[in-house]
Amino acid sequence: MNEELLYYIWQHRLFANNHLRSEEGETIEVINPGQRNHDAGPDFTNARIRIADTLWAGNVEIHQKSSDWLHHKHQYDPSFGNIILHVVYEHDKDGVTGAPTLALKGLVQESLLSRYHYLLNNKQWIPCEKMLADVDEMTFTLCKERMVIERLEQKTLAIDALLKRNIGSWEETMYQLTARGFGLKVNREPFELMACSLPLNIVAKQKHDLKCIEALLFGQAGMLNDEPKDEYMASLQREYRYQQHKYQLRPTQGHSWKFMRLRPPSFPTVRLAQFAMLLHRSVHLFSKVLETSNLKEVEELFKVGTSEYWNTHYTFGKESAPKIKELGTETLHLLVINTIAPILFAYARHKGDEHLQDRALNWLEHIKAEQNEIIKNWARLGRKADNAYESQALLQLKNEHCDHKKCLSCSIGNSLLRKPVVGFVETNL
Repeated sequence: MNEELLYYIWQHRLFANNHLRSEEGETIEVINPGQRNHDAGPDFTNARIRIADTLWAGNVEIHQKSSDWLHHKHQYDPSFGNIILHVVYEHDKDGVTGAPTLALKGLVQESLLSRYHYLLNNKQWIPCEKMLADVDEMTFTLCKERMVIERLEQKTLAIDALLKRNIGSWEETMYQLTARGFGLKVNREPFELMACSLPLNIVAKQKHDLKCIEALLFGQAGMLNDEPKDEYMASLQREYRYQQHKYQLRPTQGHSWKFMRLRPPSFPTVRLAQFAMLLHRSVHLFSKVLETSNLKEVEELFKVGTSEYWNTHYTFGKESAPKIKELGTETLHLLVINTIAPILFAYARHKGDEHLQDRALNWLEHIKAEQNEIIKNWARLGRKADNAYESQALLQLKNEHCDHKKCLSCSIGNSLLRKPVVGFVETNL
């Protein structure tokens, strides 16, 4: 037994609620268990409890044992001086609070306790792996809806922090997040550092000169420090030195970029050239995103190629077979999933605009699901993701709830705890 389970049992009244009596012998009727308090002070506030013939309104404190009140030193804390009921699982000490004590041991179904123990202690990929087939589609659908919103809200917190650092500039924030997105998983950190070291207003002054933008990006990326490998690299170095001196720029460390185990089209040199082309076409990316009305328009905005040099190169000085290096659909969709939809969602929350929020969610519904080990394992359990909306939800569910055994805050875990499960044999737990 732990206190989180006790909070859950009390909040949802999962105990025999008829003919309750305190340890002091008074009748108890729970009219309203109160609201969970996640801050300092009693566990539940604004509860309404009838004790004997008196209706009380106030706070409730919950412990595993009555003596925990003393162990937690609540007797010295004034905020605990006005509780109306002390709820415990097991009563082991009289008179510790001055308020009536209600012991729940024997009032909670053993099936609920045994299932919770099973979910908390098994070593399966997810706690409810062997019970998942018994979860109805409506419960699972509602859970996914909650998870995708939760995931976007988490990303909104990170975007808000970046927005604050950028003094409220959505354009600067979009520029930095898009750079991070172009780096994908392997090079997202050096890409973001590069963008943060090169203010957007400097890039905007050169927006009509693609070669100058390339010089700024490659220079700030620390990729123009070596001896030039060909005339194109030398020309970028000359341009960068001029711009560096003009704007007092300090480049990032070039050794942080990763090329190993990447396919040549995903080399950071190619991604930087594509990002340069994107900025050449429009430095006001956020405004352009707000103007789009559907996913196709977003794809047209971000589907860019490179300058002519990079059609025959993957790195400086080493010529390759001619190939137009346009941003691929899979990479573009990852950019929508991880950057464009989240920042639109964050902006919608700031403005209270449900239409924009729904637009961001709609984009995810029209993109194929990501393919990774987590999504494959969900499919193995019969829960296949049909689109990015669902795959993002399943990633959130696994990473933030299943991995931390947060079954009590999961609607799937709730459904399994609160009703009999076909094929689940409690005696084998």
